[in-house]
Amino acid sequence: MLPKNPSNKLETHEVFNVPSYLGDQDLWENDRALKDWTNILGGGWAIEKLKNIGKSVGSQKVFDKADKANKYIPELKIFDKYGMRINQVEFHPAYHELLDLAVSSEVHNFAWRHKKEGSHVVNAALIYMFCQPEGGIMCPMAMAYSVTPSLKSTPEIEKKWMPGILSTSYDSRDIPIEEKTGNLIGMFMTEKQGGSDVRANTTCARPLGAKQGISQEYLITGHKFFCSAPMCDAFLVLAKTEVYGISCFLVPRWKPDGTRNSLNIQRIKDKLGNRSNASTEMEFKDTYGVMVGEEGRGIRTIMDMVTGNRIYCAMSSAGIMRQALIQAIHHVSNRSAFQKRLIQQPLMQNVISDMAIETEAALALGMRVASSIDNSEHNEEEKSFARIGTAIAKYWICKRAPFLVYEALECHGGIGYIEESIMPRLYREVPLNSIWEGPGNVMALDVLRAITKDALSGQVLIKEIKSAYGADDRLDRLCDRLESLLESKNTLEVSMRKITQMMALGLQGALLIKHSSKEVAEAFCASRLNNQYCGAFGTLPAETDFDSIIERAYCL
Repeated sequence: MLPKNPSNKLETHEVFNVPSYLGDQDLWENDRALKDWTNILGGGWAIEKLKNIGKSVGSQKVFDKADKANKYIPELKIFDKYGMRINQVEFHPAYHELLDLAVSSEVHNFAWRHKKEGSHVVNAALIYMFCQPEGGIMCPMAMAYSVTPSLKSTPEIEKKWMPGILSTSYDSRDIPIEEKTGNLIGMFMTEKQGGSDVRANTTCARPLGAKQGISQEYLITGHKFFCSAPMCDAFLVLAKTEVYGISCFLVPRWKPDGTRNSLNIQRIKDKLGNRSNASTEMEFKDTYGVMVGEEGRGIRTIMDMVTGNRIYCAMSSAGIMRQALIQAIHHVSNRSAFQKRLIQQPLMQNVISDMAIETEAALALGMRVASSIDNSEHNEEEKSFARIGTAIAKYWICKRAPFLVYEALECHGGIGYIEESIMPRLYREVPLNSIWEGPGNVMALDVLRAITKDALSGQVLIKEIKSAYGADDRLDRLCDRLESLLESKNTLEVSMRKITQMMALGLQGALLIKHSSKEVAEAFCASRLNNQYCGAFGTLPAETDFDSIIERAYCL
């Protein structure tokens, strides 16, 4: 653990004008925006839990474990000492300890264990806090959270696997699930030749017995190019059947007869970031699997899981933005230049305020999408909003996050660029969320599909933005331009990045106007909703109330 304050005496000079170590953080109490949005969107009943989580996850002890899990990265153990193929990945104990904390805190299953209004909002708040010390544990958490709708398509599989998903016990042992106290389920979709175009997949499945179709046994042969969290207990996998095409299968690590399944790991990928989490390549040769959902409808079946993962991506990006902002505020509040604290310098106040606005706007949009999932079961408008809102949030929040983390790193100067700082790890981590489960073009085209196939999606989107109509002329003009663009059917596809960005900014502007402080809302609309906005941080109007925005961003 790092010392609370660095020694200020060296042989040749005295060290001064450097910030003390940040130490323990309270990720709930110090985040006024998180508390406000959780309450506004229906999650206030879980405040006591979120209070406790905010303290435990923000502790220096947890951040130290994250450092260790990234320094001592996973190792592949293909064979045991007797030459038997075991296909295991060994993790540093710190990684298991972080996963244990996440599972026991219900990061992967809170919404499914507490089915009431606001449960997905609370789950989103948990994601937002947990990803701040370490993003590598969020991959298995995201997949375990997201698998539930897919499992419900096949009652036999749901009955067998859901009890382990709903467990709050983390069991890292590589043994059959019948002997475990909890289990995790991942997903393997992409192949070398296809990437996001899973219809180009070549992996094949043939029936193991005379019966075919949902809940029946198959043998799968082929490969998957990105297989993250390979030590999960089972995985949803796409493979083609001879007659009906791409179908979805649950592939367990252990077969029903108690022998290991042939999940042949080829290597662990050497990644830019997310290094505590293993991402592998895998080959299947007569690998045992059970069909989930209808035959030939595998993409539809697994897309329910993909949607949940995309929400995780958006909320994780928002959380990483928040932690980068905290680090920047701490640094500039405790370092001086030109006879003043950096935080007292007008231009630095502009930069910090701008990042604070961006972070709260990301949080607001992500939490609003989570609330639509809470309400979608009995409300068609909310169901349509969840469909389009997830893609919009995934696109825009994940796009903005790397820029913000870079700006926060720059606030530190050279200290932010060295590995002892958390900033390089955050900077490497944050691009992944934009790539995982569909990069920018895939998300923009998904928005296009939503408004093309479901007319209600576009209508509820405009309705949501217009809920603040008349409160700000800049938002009104954006909404009018957006409606006009949506009517230009012939140029929609080529313009979908621009349109998706406008949708995101419109939603964020409306949410902030209705529910955030007037200072935050005004600064957002004045900067983001005008034609001159270039995306650079620190370009808020001179009349912005910087003090109020910064005070809201980090209340001690």
